[in-house]
Amino acid sequence: MKRKILHFFLFIFLGCVSFSLKGQQPPVKMNVLPEGYYRATVEGKDTLAVIRLRSLYVFPKPRFRNKREAARYWKLVRDVKKTLPYAKMVYDTLIETYEYIETMPDEADRQAHLKRMEKELFAEYKPQLKKLTFSQGKLLIKLIDRECNQSSYQLVKAFLGPFRAGFWNLFAGMFGASLKMEYDPQGKDKQIEQIVLLVESGAL
Repeated sequence: MKRKILHFFLFIFLGCVSFSLKGQQPPVKMNVLPEGYYRATVEGKDTLAVIRLRSLYVFPKPRFRNKREAARYWKLVRDVKKTLPYAKMVYDTLIETYEYIETMPDEADRQAHLKRMEKELFAEYKPQLKKLTFSQGKLLIKLIDRECNQSSYQLVKAFLGPFRAGFWNLFAGMFGASLKMEYDPQGKDKQIEQIVLLVESGAL
């Protein structure tokens, strides 16, 4: 059972990478200037540096009715901090893979590269993903959806096909999850979104 859970998370990761190879454009990534360089604008005879300041988020201080509720909140904070880097790594890998695949001459070379990448990903991330709990795995599914702007079901379907995507969705349902469930930052996932924003800004 533990092995199936591990493969489940890895397939989601690989599916996200593979999705960009199915004729889909990856999410747009802002160009990053080299260290020490800044954007500038010219106003009259003056050249002004344009510096983008880090966003500051202020939310009401969380209030808890009891110790159990407080413990649940801080557990969620710990889980976000543990799984968010994986979700962002999926996004970065998708971008990098798409750009690299575009330089390959034919489909055969692309598929060969994808197979090599699959082996490398399993070898590199298997020890880390084995340590995830079920709740952290479910959270990872949501955060991948947040970062890639695609449901996990779509990503797995692109990599494994509709039949096996349906199987993994049923398997996820055994643990109260659904690959078709979309991330809802303004609704049921509002607390997760607030925690993510605070973590990303370095305030938590």
